[in-house]
Amino acid sequence: MFSEIAPNLDYAPVSLGIGEPRHATPELIIQALRTHTSELAAYPATAGLPAFRQACADWVNRRYAVAVNPATQILPVNGSREALFAFAQTVLDAGEDSVVVSPNPFYQIYEGAAFLGNASVHYAPSVAAKNFAVDWDSVPVDIWKKTRLLFVCSPGNPTGAVMPLDEWQKLFALSDEYGFVIASDECYSEIYFGDTPPLGGLQAAALCGRTDFKRLVCFTSLSKRSNVPGLRSGFVAGDAALIAPFLLYRTYHGSAMGGMVQQASIAAWNDEAHVIANRALYKEKFDQITPVLAKVLDVKLPDAGFYLWAGVPGGDDEAFARDLLAQYNVTVLPGRYLAREVNGINPGQGRIRMALVAQPQECLEAASRIVQFVHSNF
Repeated sequence: MFSEIAPNLDYAPVSLGIGEPRHATPELIIQALRTHTSELAAYPATAGLPAFRQACADWVNRRYAVAVNPATQILPVNGSREALFAFAQTVLDAGEDSVVVSPNPFYQIYEGAAFLGNASVHYAPSVAAKNFAVDWDSVPVDIWKKTRLLFVCSPGNPTGAVMPLDEWQKLFALSDEYGFVIASDECYSEIYFGDTPPLGGLQAAALCGRTDFKRLVCFTSLSKRSNVPGLRSGFVAGDAALIAPFLLYRTYHGSAMGGMVQQASIAAWNDEAHVIANRALYKEKFDQITPVLAKVLDVKLPDAGFYLWAGVPGGDDEAFARDLLAQYNVTVLPGRYLAREVNGINPGQGRIRMALVAQPQECLEAASRIVQFVHSNF
């Protein structure tokens, strides 16, 4: 981004642009990798080790008080990104009239997955006045009739908004009426700031009496929860009728997770102490930095996640990000880059996304420079 911009070298670079976790990897995961190097000598099964699937099912039960069948409703994946992209290919029928509905702004994989599946994308905007809830009511009936797949992201990227139960109920009713599949991206579920953990899709389904998770698959990973983005480990859980063809697709695609990674993942899913410590570190940063930035930007503490989604003075997010880099060597992501313009409106325009993934002092330094930048330019 902005490769032509010469940053001010009087300042050390600080990047808040990429959502890559940078906290320390827990020692228990590193130790599990060292212990299980013998797994490198065997081809892994695509369905995963029974112990891996059981560890994931146990975590779902502890986290959401929901029972899933580890044999038929759990599948290992190499991080949520590749799984979201691949899953769409097992759902979309390549029909010219197929539609994928996506929140707007959104994680760019949703769009790419739709295009590869020969589907068009309908973008449903988030509404700032409603805590960035997605306006599903804005989707016309004729679009719902052609919808094959709906992507949801809760906690949201970049907004941090968490979907409440009534929103889930609305989407389940629409899925029942029109027959589309819901893919729920929940990779930020374990980074939150209040006392109540974010509601998950499987949990919402169970609360609605949908214990078969019909037309619902949820995606989660260890990258953010356990600070191991390089491990490429996660799992999907949900409707067994969708998990089965996804397993078949992955068998042909060669997407098995290595046994050594599975063993390290088992250690991670079975431990919550490192997750609690990680969450506390994020809370400390957000508690320190959000009030500083709120003096000069339209920003508040999100429901969850590790992003601040801030409105900028002047309303030009791209110019704000460009000039901030040039003057103070701080990188942020223009909001318009995370959204698409629909009917002349880009819901990301006028905002920036800041990933508070670095250590607290570095994030505080970036916040201080942003305050100086605003005072100097607006």
